[in-house]
Amino acid sequence: MTSYGDDATVRDILTARGDTWAVVGLSTNTARAAHGVARVLQRYGKRIVPVHPKAETVLGERGYSSLAEIPFAVDVVDVFVNSHLAGEVADQAVAAGAKAVWFQLGVVDEAAYERTTAAGVAMVMDRCPAIEIPLLG
Repeated sequence: MTSYGDDATVRDILTARGDTWAVVGLSTNTARAAHGVARVLQRYGKRIVPVHPKAETVLGERGYSSLAEIPFAVDVVDVFVNSHLAGEVADQAVAAGAKAVWFQLGVVDEAAYERTTAAGVAMVMDRCPAIEIPLLG
């Protein structure tokens, strides 16, 4: 399997790209993976920003219905949507000035990866920050 984002890129995104993470697909549904990952990111000092059509407040943070609605800079966009929708989110992240895009486990869009990295934005696909961040030590 092709790796999209080597270990150095993973480390860079988790330690040097900034601490404000928009989590696209995060809702109040605690059974969803996005909820658990957002909790881990918070535990490691990241500010999470829920992005979901319902714009719900999640884990104490106000939600927004789209990346474009967030009135402050976002460092990393963590994407929990189906692969066929993820490319559009990556494009929105680049347009919003994000420093990095992270597609969760199972979320793969090679064309989006090419577009995003060509725009100078760091990207990881098909990995999970909640798995990776404890390994940084």
